[in-house]
Amino acid sequence: MAGLIKAEDVAQVKERSSIEDVVREHVTLRSAGPGSLKGLCPFHDEKSPSFNVRPATGAWHCFGCGEGGDVISFVQRVEHLTFAEAVERLAGKLGMELRYEEGGGPRSGEGLGKRSRLVEAHRVAAEFYSAALLNLPEARPGRDFLRERGFDRMAADKFGVGFSPRGGEELTKHLRDKGFSDDEIVAAGLAGRGRGLYDRFRGRLMWPIRDITGDVVGFGARRLFDDDRIEAKYLNTSETTIYKKSFVLYGLDMAKKAIAKDRQAVVVEGYTDVMACHLAGIETAVATCGTAFGLEHIKVLRRIMRDENDLAPAKVVFTFDGDAAGQKAAMRAFGEDQRWASQSFVAVEASGKDPCELRQAGGDAAIRALIEDAVPMFEFAVRTTIARFDLANAEGRVRALEAVAPIVAGIRDRSLRPEYTRTVAGWLGVEVEQVASEVGRATRMAARAASTAPATASGAPATATGSATGSATATSPSATDSRAHAIDTEYGSGQGHEQDHEPGPDDGGEHGDEHAFEMARPDLRDPVVSAERQLLQAALQFPSLIDPAHFDAIAPESFSAPAHRAVHDAIRAAGGIEAASQPGHWADRVSEAAALTVRPLVSELAVASVPARFDKATGLPEPRYVNGLLIRMQEVPLIRQIGDAISAMRRVPPDDTDASRELGVHLQELQRELANLQSRQD
Repeated sequence: MAGLIKAEDVAQVKERSSIEDVVREHVTLRSAGPGSLKGLCPFHDEKSPSFNVRPATGAWHCFGCGEGGDVISFVQRVEHLTFAEAVERLAGKLGMELRYEEGGGPRSGEGLGKRSRLVEAHRVAAEFYSAALLNLPEARPGRDFLRERGFDRMAADKFGVGFSPRGGEELTKHLRDKGFSDDEIVAAGLAGRGRGLYDRFRGRLMWPIRDITGDVVGFGARRLFDDDRIEAKYLNTSETTIYKKSFVLYGLDMAKKAIAKDRQAVVVEGYTDVMACHLAGIETAVATCGTAFGLEHIKVLRRIMRDENDLAPAKVVFTFDGDAAGQKAAMRAFGEDQRWASQSFVAVEASGKDPCELRQAGGDAAIRALIEDAVPMFEFAVRTTIARFDLANAEGRVRALEAVAPIVAGIRDRSLRPEYTRTVAGWLGVEVEQVASEVGRATRMAARAASTAPATASGAPATATGSATGSATATSPSATDSRAHAIDTEYGSGQGHEQDHEPGPDDGGEHGDEHAFEMARPDLRDPVVSAERQLLQAALQFPSLIDPAHFDAIAPESFSAPAHRAVHDAIRAAGGIEAASQPGHWADRVSEAAALTVRPLVSELAVASVPARFDKATGLPEPRYVNGLLIRMQEVPLIRQIGDAISAMRRVPPDDTDASRELGVHLQELQRELANLQSRQD
């Protein structure tokens, strides 16, 4: 077994890795104030951004679900890796060779970690398939297939299209020659086991499927030969540890920048459709990989396109074939429409051509026109529903009205319902009042169903899956519930952090009673408690602005909130403010020194916005702000002591002049100390 990665190498990976760049591969971020960025959380479903990143401290924290940490923990969570695999993945991007304990390094073939080995096997396979398409005579049908659909060699190279030889062992032999074991080749889904190993894909046109970061994690394979024993037109990689089809969108690695910039996504049905759209200038096109467009795909796109309630609506365009299967897919997508904050559209070519066929027939301009002329998904859903009924007779019109009324009732924007009611009345050929009455009845029925449905974990009533009136709030906490959950997590069990922690001598020791800490939730309405929080934020985010001598002069009992006292203890345990100048992320070291239940709060304070004026030249809070917080924290115990001294003097008997004189001297000393302290503010 390979040794542990050397601690100094882990620290260097953390120091050299830009948390902003790493997070941006998965989440589109926007400014949240000086030195802070925010976006939609990749770890829970939300419609308003509560996921915050502070690049200067190398920290992230979500105020919705309470998760937080550093760049390594983010990669662990978002890509489902172990700690070592996350470090290895980041090191690979940096071009950094890691050193290991126990003998100076891992055995041959183990240095990349299991996941990275499987990704590397796919990279080698993609190069092999691409070369085969170009060079093998037997790949001629694949080259002809591409040429007939308007794709030249440059297009094939751009998308990495390749060919899998028909022999059945060529790729396996190639991978063995490159040092991959049989177990790795099978685990990657590139070969199967029979009497020996055989190539999973044989005699097919190959599209490499990349994850959002650009790593090849699977393949889509199209049938080319009539004697192919597998009759399925398309064959995709079976699910592996690195390929989960419900989380992957073909073309997303190329489309994500355009999606983030334009706040638009175009969802097509096939690999050649993605190619056609991109070559026609629709660079926001993506496709699913052998599965229906579902909830996880929605989450991925929403994070990238900033599908947020407080922004202008983003736009999602679905293209479907004009046949019955295409209509069924469109209605399935409409069932998930409520999960978007953006507006959804449907683009179906009148003659039923898909984007690839449309480009062949009408060129690039035809594809662009198809996307521009997309109709709102609501309209498509209503027209598709109405088409099932015979509107020539009264019974057909009544049945059609009953079918479309719930769709109108489920429109998120209530202000649009009257207009759509009039539109639907025209399509059906009935009175507006008749449609309005039926829509009202559908609304009341939906409300009754919601009120009697079993409550979900978030406390919201569940709605029927796929219902047009369904809402993301049926499975996600409201903003208020999210905040309550965040408080429980931040000041409670520390969920999501314990599994990586090994108990140390400090746990439960100098950090105090952890169970008492769980019960103490700082009341930020108290100005003293608010000042405590702001000082700790400054200590974690801008330690260079804090005078170590003044910070160290603050006694632990000066913190009235136990939670804040615990963070202060962790800062002292990490070496105090002076230790912040040492290499490595300061907030991470404080978190490591903190008790388990304190770590979520450290994570939050390391990214939370500081309510201060910032110097435009330095990008830091004005020194006067931090100095004022230090003074405030030192004032509190002094004022308390002065009050105690005055109270004691009042209780001294009139004839006890010695005690009165001693208390008076002590009181004067305290008052001078307070005056000197307050003079620092000036």
